[in-house]
Amino acid sequence: MMKRLLLVLALALAACTNEHPSTPRVSKEPLSVRGWLVDVEGGPSAPFRTAETEAARKAHLFQSTYVEVVNAPYVSGGIAENGSFLLLDVPPGKVTIVFTAPGAPAAKLEMDNVPGNADVFLPGILLKPSSVALADPAAVKVRLAARVDKPRPTRLAATIAGLRVPVIDTPFAQMNDRHDYPIPPTTLVPIAIVK
Repeated sequence: MMKRLLLVLALALAACTNEHPSTPRVSKEPLSVRGWLVDVEGGPSAPFRTAETEAARKAHLFQSTYVEVVNAPYVSGGIAENGSFLLLDVPPGKVTIVFTAPGAPAAKLEMDNVPGNADVFLPGILLKPSSVALADPAAVKVRLAARVDKPRPTRLAATIAGLRVPVIDTPFAQMNDRHDYPIPPTTLVPIAIVK
């Protein structure tokens, strides 16, 4: 009789849990994904181009851009008016990041084999209508914090937008920037130079 009571009690407790198996959960080894946008292919353009009109056009364009991680509604972060972005709590493994901007309704950035706790740095992303292009593929980095004296490659490799990128063990002290918005290079060019 006591065994039956314990069995019924255990079943009742299991049925009363508040967890849903299909609800997305924050990974215990989340990624940080940082970088900046350079432009949107097919996006709105000004009738004439100067450094000032381009800066204003891009600031408006970047402010109008929305970013999300597929199947991860809890990811925090966003896009700054200079185009830099920071996403925290991104799940490791296979990830799809979707940028929605005027002229690029669903620019998808596909990432695969990204190890947990990695920092993914993506400088210079050009948004296209359904995909992205990396302006400087050699500058893309996937870093892992490690107890090492200097950065060194691991045996791991991640795939970022179709590009195979080695995973680099990086000293803890050099990982301080993983929660900061990166600063993109300026694109302003002076109209005249006075000598």
